Amino acid sequence: MHIYHSFSEYNNQKKSVITIGTFDGVHIGHRKILEKLKDSAKKLNCESVVLTFFPHPRMILQESSDIKLLNTLEEKIYLLNQIAIDNLIIHPFDKAFSQLSAAEFVKDILIDKLNIQKIIIGYDHRFGKNRTANIDDLKVFGEKYGFEVEQISVQELNEIAVSSTKIRNAIHDGKINLANDYLTYNYFFSGRVIPGKKLGRTIGFPTANIEIDENYKLIPDSGVYIVESKFNNKSIFGMMNIGNRPTVDGKTKTIEVHFFDFNSDLYSISLSVSILNKIREEQKFESVEALKNQLIKDKLESLKYLSASRPNL
Repeated sequence: MHIYHSFSEYNNQKKSVITIGTFDGVHIGHRKILEKLKDSAKKLNCESVVLTFFPHPRMILQESSDIKLLNTLEEKIYLLNQIAIDNLIIHPFDKAFSQLSAAEFVKDILIDKLNIQKIIIGYDHRFGKNRTANIDDLKVFGEKYGFEVEQISVQELNEIAVSSTKIRNAIHDGKINLANDYLTYNYFFSGRVIPGKKLGRTIGFPTANIEIDENYKLIPDSGVYIVESKFNNKSIFGMMNIGNRPTVDGKTKTIEVHFFDFNSDLYSISLSVSILNKIREEQKFESVEALKNQLIKDKLESLKYLSASRPNL
């Protein structure tokens, strides 16, 4: 997959089939669109092009927006690369770009820059300044400039019945299995392992404390989760606590992962953590000893879950 960070970088003279969207999560609904894109490009002997934007338009146009995204930009690139799209264009979204009229967007970008032969788009797609143009306007432009418009019907999308918002809500509600089903992969995040207060190792549960740089990345609510990571190309499993550590009067939210049967040094490395399931809510215990007893129970529950879901472990 060729990656371009603006329209100006793209200079492929071959005709293209394109789709446009934020593709947050690259979920099962997105994948249906992207498979259509690949099939159509192959039939027409064209380049497949995904056009997306960063930052997310809501971050720019809604100053009060505190939207959290399922994917960082790096994660989205990784997921789209797995689908084997020919070209990914990530154009910087700013207020100046948002002022382009629909006619300017079609002529200056789709025709002059991307050389499109066909566009595949959802029935509810809107574009141009103030998002005033719709699919019917796009079809008029298609007739004018000679490109095909394939509309993904409401019926097709309703069959999937999934959206990035639904997935965000599922993660927020602790419904990790549902979110993972919608995504077609286990929800994950990445961050650097940083030094912590080392309380966990004093009770037999040493943890890797993870710091995430991208403040727009959606992190699940406080609670205890079963997780998987990779270390030296091997899967390692554990349980993760997200929260303020109320038993020891913690003041800030932390992400701490205890890996089972693992004692390698992880400090300063970047670690990707996939979330498999939620065990329980975070809670305050009357003592550190009571916390330790609960962690033993959490570990047994985690191992039971892993044994049932991954019998080859």
